[in-house]
Amino acid sequence: MTERRRPEATDGDARAADTAARPVEDDTADAGVRPVEDAAEAASPAEDADGASPAEAGHAAYDTVEEAVRRQLSKALGGPRGVVEAAIPTIGFTVSWIVGHKLQLSLGIGAGLAVVLLVVRLVQRSTVQFVLNSIFGIAIAAFFALRSGKAADAFLPGILYNAGYAAAMLLSIVVRWPVVGFLIGSVTGDPTAWHRDREIVRLCSRLTWLLLIPCLVRVAVQYPLYLAGHVGWLGAAKVVMGWPLQVAALAAMVWLLARGRTPLETATGASKS
Repeated sequence: MTERRRPEATDGDARAADTAARPVEDDTADAGVRPVEDAAEAASPAEDADGASPAEAGHAAYDTVEEAVRRQLSKALGGPRGVVEAAIPTIGFTVSWIVGHKLQLSLGIGAGLAVVLLVVRLVQRSTVQFVLNSIFGIAIAAFFALRSGKAADAFLPGILYNAGYAAAMLLSIVVRWPVVGFLIGSVTGDPTAWHRDREIVRLCSRLTWLLLIPCLVRVAVQYPLYLAGHVGWLGAAKVVMGWPLQVAALAAMVWLLARGRTPLETATGASKS
């Protein structure tokens, strides 16, 4: 009986068998698909190095509403250095005008002092925000004064600014959304949660009054001097009613804030409930 010979396996059949024998590999690694844990981790809100969100980190910096307002006001004014830097260009302009009565020279001296302060800030690599604010104010004052040729007009923008600022703050108190309240909102991360607490609204209204009064006093004193054209007295009034008056207002605010210790959670608790 003739033995039937089995067909020889071809190279193609060998490769097919080898492929079938291999374990199935996960193609998701090559496709760049991240594990489920990583995806969930990416979907979680941003946290800081201590595992707290930015809003929670802001809460940790302050324990009471009063402390938050004190710190934020100091930051907004630039601290003692920012206040002094705002006064120096005005002093330079006023003294130069009293001595020489030359408008362009006086404006140039005021602007030059501001530029020097800016260079110092840049060399020290510190914030230039408050010096730039001073330069911007000098530029506006120079525009008004050079357009009319009257040195007294250099003080008109400041008078208008204080009048407008006082009107805005008064309106915020009348509608029970005092400006200072938004300082708390900038700390808590919720700009309006503080408004749900009547005690905080009352406190912020009092603090806003203390910011408003210096603006009214400046307008009441400087505007008559402006109408009379007394540049020397205008300059003196602007300097005296600048940072000294502001420091007095801040001292009154510190006294008021020192009397209470409203927990900061009160300003945010309503929004979390």
